[in-house]
Amino acid sequence: MKKLVIAVLSLALMLSACSGPGNNAGGGAEDAGSVYVYMPSPSGLADKLAAGFEAQTGIKVEQFQGTTGEILARLEAEAANPIADVVILASWADGLSMKAGDKLLAYAPANADLMHETWRDADDMLFGTSASAVGVIYNTTIFPELSADWADLAAGEYKDQLVFPDPTKSGAAKDFIAGYINNKGEDGWAVWEDMAANGMTVPGANAAALEAVTTGEKGILIAGVDYNGYSSHDKGEPINIYYPAGGTVINPRPAMILKTSPNVDNAKAFMDYLLSDEAQRFVADAYLLPGRSDVECENRSNVADIPALDCDWDWMMENAGVIADRINELCE
Repeated sequence: MKKLVIAVLSLALMLSACSGPGNNAGGGAEDAGSVYVYMPSPSGLADKLAAGFEAQTGIKVEQFQGTTGEILARLEAEAANPIADVVILASWADGLSMKAGDKLLAYAPANADLMHETWRDADDMLFGTSASAVGVIYNTTIFPELSADWADLAAGEYKDQLVFPDPTKSGAAKDFIAGYINNKGEDGWAVWEDMAANGMTVPGANAAALEAVTTGEKGILIAGVDYNGYSSHDKGEPINIYYPAGGTVINPRPAMILKTSPNVDNAKAFMDYLLSDEAQRFVADAYLLPGRSDVECENRSNVADIPALDCDWDWMMENAGVIADRINELCE
């Protein structure tokens, strides 16, 4: 009898362990586990994606939100004890660097076949489930109308009115300036040297640079992330945005599963969700370009409306860091 009791208790403990949190044995929300996702701004979009995914799957989303630079720094700090499952960056070039470093897991999420063709990595490691472009964001109380091309912004009438986001912190700004130099060659530096000589400053990452223009401290934000411009305009700020005729960079924001992911199945489910109808509508509502070509925005310019530069992303991945440092040196 004593042996029988011990056997029954042992079996009960084994069954309890198998149905505990994270094992998903029962299929209920309480034991569906977690997924750790590192996401860039806008914060409202990140929160909606987390809430929507949790409601559909019962899987808890643990978030870290930050700039591309902050996310990469955190990943480096956690290298010996990986935590993140899915990483989204605001820089396709930085995503390619992670791929080159053998840090990514290949997985083709549902609806990947509906994406813009060039926003999907050929090896199924990077997926631009959203995108942004940079343009010129200006304060309409200082400049009621503005349509100057990049080179024209070095004119005397704009002296001491220009700011640029720190490209070592803003992935979008870093990819833009790398794409511009990639297209124009070394001669393309003359434009930025002239702007720097005209008083262009680098007050910080995207938020700080935009604030300088929103408050009227400065009049023009060069290479401002477009979703910030559209959002501020619709909130009633004295802000407008346009894309210079000389062309800009449309920057897919790569979503990726880390090879070190502790929760691979949940990470794959989150990648599936990012390309779902609901998630792509959240993206569009946040003034970002949806990754799926069959989803369009009603509150901003769509892909076909933006004069885009052709990008050699491999070249940009190799050279973006040096170019970003050079911009900062020019503007010191």
